Amino acid sequence: MDCVERTEKGGRKVNREKAGEVHSAGKTKGSKSYEIDMCNGPLLGKIIFFAVPLMLSGILQLLFNAADIVVVGQFVGSQALAAVGSTGSLINLLINVFIGLSIGTNVLVAQYYGAKREKDVSETIHTAILISLICGVALIVIGISLSRQMLIWMGTPEDVLDQATLYMQIYFMGMPVMMLYNFGSAILRAVGDTRRPLYFLFLAGIVNVILNLFFVIVLNMGVAGVATATVISQVISSLLVLRCLVKSEGCLHVHLKQLRIHKDKLLRMIRIGVPAGMQGAIFSISNVLIQSSVNSFGSLTMAGNTAASNIEGFVYNAMNAFHQTALSFTSQNLGGGKPERIKKVALMCQLLVMIVGIVMGYGAYFLGTQLLHIYSSDPQVVSFGLQRMQIICTTYFFCGMMDTMVGVLRGLGYSIMPMMVSLIGSCLLRIVWIFTIFAWDSTLFVLYLSYPVSWVLTWAVHVICYFAVKKKWDRKPASA
Repeated sequence: MDCVERTEKGGRKVNREKAGEVHSAGKTKGSKSYEIDMCNGPLLGKIIFFAVPLMLSGILQLLFNAADIVVVGQFVGSQALAAVGSTGSLINLLINVFIGLSIGTNVLVAQYYGAKREKDVSETIHTAILISLICGVALIVIGISLSRQMLIWMGTPEDVLDQATLYMQIYFMGMPVMMLYNFGSAILRAVGDTRRPLYFLFLAGIVNVILNLFFVIVLNMGVAGVATATVISQVISSLLVLRCLVKSEGCLHVHLKQLRIHKDKLLRMIRIGVPAGMQGAIFSISNVLIQSSVNSFGSLTMAGNTAASNIEGFVYNAMNAFHQTALSFTSQNLGGGKPERIKKVALMCQLLVMIVGIVMGYGAYFLGTQLLHIYSSDPQVVSFGLQRMQIICTTYFFCGMMDTMVGVLRGLGYSIMPMMVSLIGSCLLRIVWIFTIFAWDSTLFVLYLSYPVSWVLTWAVHVICYFAVKKKWDRKPASA
C-alpha cells in the first residue's frame, strides 16, 4: 500500500488520497506535518533528513550525562567524576529491557501506519503510553533498592561507592518521565517525525546545563545536584512529547482518559521489544564486567575511562541514528507492502553509518587530548582516557554497522535472531575474553581490544542472517 502525503493550504487540511483512502494521522492542530513518506520516492534524501535530527537528538541526550560529568569533574573532583561515570553501564543494564519495549512500539506503530490501519495505531499508542509509566514506577523500586549492592558487586571502590549510590538513587526517581519520553519519541519516529523530539531535547538540555551549574557551584550539592538537574530536564522533555501527542489529530492523538492496555498489542510489543531489550541488557552485562575490570585499576583509571566513554558516546549516538532509521524505514515499507525498498534501505544505512563512524571516530581520537581536558585537568586521567580512545574510536564504525543490521532485522519482525547473535558474539565472547586472554595479559589494551573483536564478528553474523532472511522473503509469492 502507498503511504499518504499530507499538505496544508490556507489553514485547512488537504489530504492527498492514494488507494482511495484518507489518512490524517499525526497532524498537529495549526501546524505543518512533521512526517516523512518512507514508502514512496527516492530514499537517500529521506534517510538523511530522518537521520540527522536523530543524530542531534542522541547527542543532546548524551549532553545530559556529559554536563553531569564535566561539572563534577571540574568543580567537585576526580572521585565524583568516577562516581558518576561508574554508574553508566549499571543504569543501562537495569533499564534496557524496558527500553526494548519502546523499540517494539516503534516497529508496531510503523507497520500499522504503513498499512493504514489507524485503529491499530491508536490502540498501540495508548497501550505504549500506559506501559511506559508502569515500567518507570517499577524501575524506581528496582533502582533505589538494588543500586548500592550492585555497585558493590561491580567492585566499586569505597571512596566512590557512597556518591555513586546517591547519584543512581536520585537518577532512578526520574524513571517514569524518562520512559514516557522514550516511548513517546519512538511513536513519533515511527511516522517519520524526528524533528520535534530534537526541539524538546534542545530546550531540556539548556535547562540541564544551567541547573547543573546552579546546584553544584551555588548550592554545593555535588553529585546529588547533577542527578537532580538531569531528572528535572527529563521531566521537561517528556511532558513536551506527551503534549505533542495529546494535541495531534487522527490516529496519533492520545486521549489520556482512554489509556488502557490492549492485550494483543502488548503481546506483539513484547514479542518484538523484549528480545531487543534483552540484547541491550546483554551488551550491558558485558560492559558491567568490563567496568568491573577497569575498577580494579583504581579511581584515576576509572575517571579516564569515564571521560573517554562519554566522548565515544557522541560518536555512538550519531551512528545509532541509522539503527533507528533502518528500523523505521524497514518497518513502514514492510507494512506498506514495499519489501523491494528494504534492500536499498539496508545498503544506504550501512554506507552512511560507516562514513559517519570513521569521520567522527577518528576525529574524536585525534582531538582526544583537548577533549579529555574538558572533563579533567589531571594528566593521568587524560592519559588513561587516551588509551581507551586509541582502540575504541578508531574501530567504532564496526559497532555502528552492526547495530544498523540489527535495525533492519528487527524492522522485518525478527527480534530473537539478533538477540541470540548478540548473546554469543558480544556477551559470551567478551566474558570468555576477560577470563582467558585478559586474565593471561591483564592490561588495559587487551581489555579494550575485546570491543572491536566482538563488533566485527557479530556484524558479520548479522549480515549472514540478513541474507538468509532475504532469501526466505524472495521465495514468497508477491501476493504474500
